Amino acid sequence: MAVELLVINATLPDGRTGQDIAVSGGRILEIAPGIAAEAGRVIDAGGLLVSPPFVDVHFHMDATLSLGIPRLNRSGTLLEGIALWGELKPLLTPEAVAERALRYCDLAVSQGLLAIRTHVDICDDRLTAVEALLHVKRTVAPYIDLQLVAFPQDGYFRAPKSAENLLRALDMGVDVVGGIPHFERTMADGAASVKALCEIAAERGLRVDMHCDETDDPLSRQVEALAYETQRLGLQGRVAGSHLTSMHSMDNYYVSKLIPLMAEAGLHAIPNPLINITLQGRHDTYPKRRGMTRVPELRAAGVNVAFGQDCCMDPWYSLGGADMLDVAHMGLHVGLMTSREAMTFCFEAVTTNPARVMGLEGYGLAAGCHADFVLLQARDPIEAIRMRATRLAVVRRGKVIAETPPKRASLFLDGRPGMVDPSDYAPPVG
Repeated sequence: MAVELLVINATLPDGRTGQDIAVSGGRILEIAPGIAAEAGRVIDAGGLLVSPPFVDVHFHMDATLSLGIPRLNRSGTLLEGIALWGELKPLLTPEAVAERALRYCDLAVSQGLLAIRTHVDICDDRLTAVEALLHVKRTVAPYIDLQLVAFPQDGYFRAPKSAENLLRALDMGVDVVGGIPHFERTMADGAASVKALCEIAAERGLRVDMHCDETDDPLSRQVEALAYETQRLGLQGRVAGSHLTSMHSMDNYYVSKLIPLMAEAGLHAIPNPLINITLQGRHDTYPKRRGMTRVPELRAAGVNVAFGQDCCMDPWYSLGGADMLDVAHMGLHVGLMTSREAMTFCFEAVTTNPARVMGLEGYGLAAGCHADFVLLQARDPIEAIRMRATRLAVVRRGKVIAETPPKRASLFLDGRPGMVDPSDYAPPVG
């Protein structure tokens, strides 16, 4: 048997060791121990972890890398970030948006992040960001699956031409219907926007991804409306509620009703740990609310939970680096998910779970899947999160598109030379 690429002696996220991965025609031909094949290139994983690529299912690429233009967010709040973005929008050009987005995509590839769902603001009547990101989507298609969400940042009803602009964006080729019901003028307008936007998605056969209840208000009820409309219109499995931060403040009895409604509707939940822990709770003194939705409870109810990064060096967040292991690390800590099973889930929350939200075809580590995977300098998913493992090789459609040397440190302590290699620290057994 002749193959284009053969990865030998890999550990897989499910714990299988000593696995070989044979690749032909851009797809995985076989995964098994001891594959005998002639290969154009052989990569010896040396027992390290091979994972499907990272997936970021919630991002704002139109704003990325714009930090400081035209000013910084001094309060660190969501609302000042929205106001600042409103000041920046008139200054946008398609060329500038595309240039920043492409730089970010290069960074993403280096981190093994090969699928991104990005919201794109449609409240600029010029649809500048839409034009730019459709160009970016075509440009990066060979190495990143980029999915665009038509996002009415200033409110579907609240901004004068949002309804018209959203349809224009979808006609131009944007993939997903978005919304921000909690930013409408009233709770009733928010629920009405959920209804209208879900109806558009149902009519066009599209997925839905709503910024829902991104507030500290315990009385915010927009995800309840989203679950209802999902069931009414038969959109189960195609609808995601993003952020859902109000759930951290809601009455426990109400949540005991709400989460089963979400599960019954087949909603996906997308917390954004880095941003939720940063933007929420800004009006609290002490105790300060943690800012992230109820991930363990949603999981226990059978809701698919996927983590997003949301922002990178923009009006809302001055850090970020396309590192989904950083996102998983924060989610693990904020959600108090420290059992080994829960820590492994946090790895799934930046790989397989968001792939389900996006509906990625051919994603995964199995025969017949696209040959897209990452060799990590770690021996299991927990170690990958703990050490923010170096991406030793990033493979897309069977071709190595990025490589990073392994992280090692030479030590000279009291005349004793030594070497630290993160992969030398084996995980505990049992």
